[in-house]
Amino acid sequence: MTKKKIAVLFGGQSSEHIVSCMSVANVAEQIDTSLYDLLLIGITEDGHWLKTDSIKSIRSDEWRNSTTEAVISPDATKQCVILKENGKITEEKIDVVFPVLHGPLGEDGTIQGLLEMARIPYVGCGVLSSAVSMDKLYTKIIVDDLGIRQADYVPVMSWRMKKDMEGTIKQVEDKFSYPVFIKPSNAGSSRGVSKAENREQLVAGLEEAAKHDRKILVEEMIYGHEIECAVLGGGQKPVQSSGVGEILAAADFYDFEAKYFNEESRTVINPELPGESAKNVKKAAEAIFNAVDGYGLARVDFFVTNEGEVIFNEINTMPGFTAISMYPMLWEAAGISKKELIGKLIELAYER
Repeated sequence: MTKKKIAVLFGGQSSEHIVSCMSVANVAEQIDTSLYDLLLIGITEDGHWLKTDSIKSIRSDEWRNSTTEAVISPDATKQCVILKENGKITEEKIDVVFPVLHGPLGEDGTIQGLLEMARIPYVGCGVLSSAVSMDKLYTKIIVDDLGIRQADYVPVMSWRMKKDMEGTIKQVEDKFSYPVFIKPSNAGSSRGVSKAENREQLVAGLEEAAKHDRKILVEEMIYGHEIECAVLGGGQKPVQSSGVGEILAAADFYDFEAKYFNEESRTVINPELPGESAKNVKKAAEAIFNAVDGYGLARVDFFVTNEGEVIFNEINTMPGFTAISMYPMLWEAAGISKKELIGKLIELAYER
């Protein structure tokens, strides 16, 4: 049987570049090499596309020294990667793409749009679902129509904030008491997210969030368990949700450092939760995934209060695959190994 060529993209220009580099090695290692030849393509933080020789070079960070440029052609009649080395240009046909990219310019519909133009099958959600799920403000608008409880919020535009900080502060303080959370609308891995206990911290948090996006959300504080649920399927395959997992952050909240660099942060699979809340999380995760026209995979995050109320937090259409990431762990707990999971995701790419 002739093996197919799978291009695996990683890195990217977002603030989650490092998370993608951590995720991709774990994904690539689980791709069945009896079925697929790998073509690893790293995108530097300034947007340079490079062919990468091995998973080992990704782990060592040596991939950045590659001298072979590699870009996906948008030409739908070719379905290829254009390679350039020492002035010589060649084309290599590819059958499917796994974009292990997190954040803007990767998880937000941009790469997905390129692959749609090129008519190349790809893993994960499409253009629309990737875009609206990346943008927390528009996700909230969609979830409002589902009747699922979510954290109340005040939307803030960075240009308006810079023009009238006092008015912005008043808008927030008229609606919420402290503490509040500040989030860039388009960012993941808790990049640019902060907690404000007072006005001074609110201003600092707004200014930090504005470095990541022009749209910002200020949200009410929710007290409860931080819960995540994995979703798989779409199209002809029924959408299924995993069990649930709980985040036990080794910090005041689950920020970027606590997620990826604090070994005291822990995850608990299928924790004890009050009442029917675990069942309700699964039901809500599937409903939200379908509402944003999800396909392939997503991780949907919630809070569960001590009274058992389920409150939606956010959806991630390309969840992390790092050593501590919840998405693959939840499916392993459900009896689906990492290798089987990656295989299913690639099969879904072809089915679309």
